[in-house]
Amino acid sequence: MKYMLLIFNRPGFVEELSEDERTALFGEVDELMKELADSGEWVGGEALVDPSETRTVRAADTAGAPPVVTDGPYLEAKEHLAGYLTVDCDTRDRAVEIASRWPDVRFGGRMEVRAIMGESGTEM
Repeated sequence: MKYMLLIFNRPGFVEELSEDERTALFGEVDELMKELADSGEWVGGEALVDPSETRTVRAADTAGAPPVVTDGPYLEAKEHLAGYLTVDCDTRDRAVEIASRWPDVRFGGRMEVRAIMGESGTEM
């Protein structure tokens, strides 16, 4: 089954790390990505740009009005969606294990593990 692992981080945490800490963090990510590619579990994923480049679209308060577009995610958010991985694992426990090893978690980030519905949308 495919799982999306959503990476949430506090904005700016990487810039707060020393050069050695950043090198170690990215090295761990590279090692985990190689392991997933070698095992065939890696499907895809991307990092996302800074939230300051984000636009949020929501319904207007007035019926018939066009949607409202605002800058960025919610201002009160302490963390933002920083990226995602898609993996194809035999079990949810394996997807959780992969998420638990993602190094950002040690720096206050979090990972959300969500199963992906197939094309029919009836799997859940």
